[in-house]
Amino acid sequence: MRVKKILLIVPLLCCQLLFGQKNDTSVYRFRQAENELKALQKPAFLSRNESERIEANKRFIAIWDGIVSNPDILDYPFDSLKEISILVPENKKFKLITWNLPKNDGTHAFFGYLLVNNSKRVKTGFLKHSTINAYESFKLLDRSVSVKAPETYVGTPDKWFGMLYTQLIDCGEYFTLIGWDGNDKLTQRKFIDVLYFKTDGSPVFGKDVFKFPKKNPRRLMFEYSSEVSMSVKYNEKKKQIIYSHLASKAEGTLLNGQFQYYGPDGSFDALERKKDKWVSVEDVDARNEKNKNDNADKPDPKKQTPVYKPK
Repeated sequence: MRVKKILLIVPLLCCQLLFGQKNDTSVYRFRQAENELKALQKPAFLSRNESERIEANKRFIAIWDGIVSNPDILDYPFDSLKEISILVPENKKFKLITWNLPKNDGTHAFFGYLLVNNSKRVKTGFLKHSTINAYESFKLLDRSVSVKAPETYVGTPDKWFGMLYTQLIDCGEYFTLIGWDGNDKLTQRKFIDVLYFKTDGSPVFGKDVFKFPKKNPRRLMFEYSSEVSMSVKYNEKKKQIIYSHLASKAEGTLLNGQFQYYGPDGSFDALERKKDKWVSVEDVDARNEKNKNDNADKPDPKKQTPVYKPK
């Protein structure tokens, strides 16, 4: 019996050792890639030379391409990369990575990856279950230039309406995302987007979960002057997305729809969830609504603009 026990223990120890070596190898590779990415942040995001930014961004993408196929990446934080956004829900279902490339004409190109853990338990026999590990990596390809109606557009990772995602809200059957787009020299835009997964695990951006006056959107878009800041934040305490109410700077109908003249008027509206829908609530009191995610009711403009904005 003792010999049998030893024979059983030895293979288990070997498996654990091999798994540990594999994991150590992954961590080493991710750490190496992180250092390379960190070194590229300055030329990719801070350089005043557009061609230098573009070339650095190509190398940035190539490094990500080399590591996203490894499922261990879901557990590695990349927390030294301060110039990109990395969002992960509490259940660690996915890792959403996005960043923007500012151009000299004031527009922005967006890039990113969606790394998904589609593992699930399946019944294999009487009262027996096993776990199917199904990791998938999706490269986000920005198609926003060709999209004429952003609020009704529904896209997949290869037909993504690009933006920089800044906050994630787990809504159970879907995930709500708050995003930013520099748009052009005159206006910038903020979005309340939606990510959900089909039954086969494939991801989709945009979903009919909003009850909003006079429209039936798949995502919400707010467009306003590039010279001002707009607040769009999820208030965890109230379970609301509270956002600045936008209005024209000047009175009169001639400026309606000319969003370079729009900005916050000091009041706030909100979205709150009712029966799995985001429902519009007008004129909410946003005073003293600080929580662990907020440092101020009105955000620092530097945190809402790209790290470098060409003149």
